[in-house]
Amino acid sequence: MPTEPDQRIALRPRREERLFLISIMVLALLAGLGGWFVATHFSSPSHLSGQPLEKERWLVDFALTGASGRPVTRAELAGKILVVSFLFTSCSLTCPEVTRHMAEIQRLTATHADVRLLSLTVDPRSDTPPVLAQWGARFGADTNRWYFLTGSKTVLHGLIAQSFLAPDDGNPFNSMPGHFTGTERIAVVDRHGRTRRYFDGLRAETPAAVVAEIARLRAEP
Repeated sequence: MPTEPDQRIALRPRREERLFLISIMVLALLAGLGGWFVATHFSSPSHLSGQPLEKERWLVDFALTGASGRPVTRAELAGKILVVSFLFTSCSLTCPEVTRHMAEIQRLTATHADVRLLSLTVDPRSDTPPVLAQWGARFGADTNRWYFLTGSKTVLHGLIAQSFLAPDDGNPFNSMPGHFTGTERIAVVDRHGRTRRYFDGLRAETPAAVVAEIARLRAEP
């Protein structure tokens, strides 16, 4: 009859085999997830050319307040190409990344007098002009070209819902202020006020893609 040490020695290979099999299964799962990620993120050139809108949207009339406290209106932006992002300053993950990419777009369009950048808060109760001014300064915003806008919740959420993003009121897990979906997007609006394309604001290549879209729009009549 095997002694107790002999039994432990006999069981050790079995335990090691099980650990080996588990490791193989975990690696296979990770490889599968990696393949899915690559397929979904890189198989389509949409991250370079942008995503078309599901329906036609136009920039509606509005009067909001900039980070400096001065009013900013739709009329002031007439004839400009607009690059628009969405944020709330208590957001610690996606909003800083999108804003960093907006800062890069600002840098790449520094000589484009016909381009303005807008960052619209979805949480106007918390994002007051001083709070937005601090946020903009953190990312080197040129206040003459990049406007961080707040104001009436009704006006702000109405503008976002009509001109840019759809709210998803039926999703009980959507904790986004205003229940908007796709707030990580960066939208481009042509000089006539039509919202033309969305870009993924979390992708490193998006600033260059947005600038390419701006060049295409500038060439239009």
